[in-house]
Amino acid sequence: MTFLKGRLLVANPAMPDPNFHRTVVLMLAHQDDGALGVVLNRPSDLDVDSPLPRWERLVADPPVVFVGGPVAPGAAICLARVPDPPAPGDGGWVPLVGELGTLDLEGDPDDLAMSVDAIRVFAGYAGWGPGQLEGEIEADAWFVVPAEANDALSGDPEQLWKRVLRRQGGTLALLAAYPNEPTLN
Repeated sequence: MTFLKGRLLVANPAMPDPNFHRTVVLMLAHQDDGALGVVLNRPSDLDVDSPLPRWERLVADPPVVFVGGPVAPGAAICLARVPDPPAPGDGGWVPLVGELGTLDLEGDPDDLAMSVDAIRVFAGYAGWGPGQLEGEIEADAWFVVPAEANDALSGDPEQLWKRVLRRQGGTLALLAAYPNEPTLN
């Protein structure tokens, strides 16, 4: 399997794990020793200005912390859109998809060496051990699709799962209409 950094995992609507029901995960890292990503469509009720007041002015709508996954919920991961991306690693920015990359939140936003259009902050992440994600993909738990830079900063994250499936066309587009509770239909 090719490495999936910068790709999306879209949960099969029949996935039994409630942590990933109808989720869209952006893969941040995928290597032989495991994989790591963040769930893009799980906003929380916590405003970003509460834990990170200095960064509030850069936060995309909705301006809340997102639940990035069930692993290490106390860890913060930041995705940022940078219109003129610097070299990878410069200023704590690491590219993922186009103008989108991860950004280190340790510094002061006023001291950034780059222009940042918008950020999204995630608490926790989704993680897989060696071979685990590959097994889940082979079992059809996930659909692997291309990411678009705007997916991570969507202003309507609750509809992201459907939008990503629809733009794939074919059978995947049909799954966007899959009922939330198929036994009730």
